[in-house]
Amino acid sequence: MSRYVVKFMKDVLGENGRECEICQSSVEIDAANENLAAELAKKKFCEMQALRDWSLHADRIQVKSADYPS
Repeated sequence: MSRYVVKFMKDVLGENGRECEICQSSVEIDAANENLAAELAKKKFCEMQALRDWSLHADRIQVKSADYPS
């Protein structure tokens, strides 16, 4: 299994009226691949935020490998 960092990103308007991207939450997940990591992270995010659907608090997710090459 590999370790992944999944970030839940949201677009918001800043004080200057410009759109910016913020990270709502970050979750570390052990999974066999990126797709499975994304699905497991969505479930965990919903549990942490007491949500039915992760997209209520985020616009998209970013999945990156957290494993370091040996």
